[in-house]
Amino acid sequence: MPGIAVVTISDRCAAGQQVDATGPSVAQLLAQQWPKETIGRGLVPDNEDAITTMLLELCHQGYQLILTAGGTGLGPRDVTPEATRRVIQREAPGLAEAMRAGSALSYRYAWLSRAIAGLCGKTLIVNLPGSERGATESLAVILPLLPHALEVVAGGATHPIR
Repeated sequence: MPGIAVVTISDRCAAGQQVDATGPSVAQLLAQQWPKETIGRGLVPDNEDAITTMLLELCHQGYQLILTAGGTGLGPRDVTPEATRRVIQREAPGLAEAMRAGSALSYRYAWLSRAIAGLCGKTLIVNLPGSERGATESLAVILPLLPHALEVVAGGATHPIR
């Protein structure tokens, strides 16, 4: 696998006013799925241009999977979905729908997430919530789907047996 990256999107963390707990927790969950994979990390403020630039750079570097953490809510600085839409060519709406539905079982406000998922070439980008619990619960919902999704994105033509 060419690479996995986790990008935390937070004004406070980027300014050094808060320690990022979400990104490391997401990376730890990914390491359980792919224990031999090195997981790249990034941190940017809630700024659409900065997020877009980071995502484009990671896609250009050939990362197969990029997970963002933060900026998916209804607040005025929550612009991660808009930045992601500037980068992707095709959406993968089922992943975001699954995360909202699965997380809403224990946290009704999960329905307020504006997270999206989609493809930039052969890179799958998935937006996660910014809270540690929201991000890890959302990732846990889709984690079983990701190996097959990445295989298909890379050009694999096999379909799982039902």
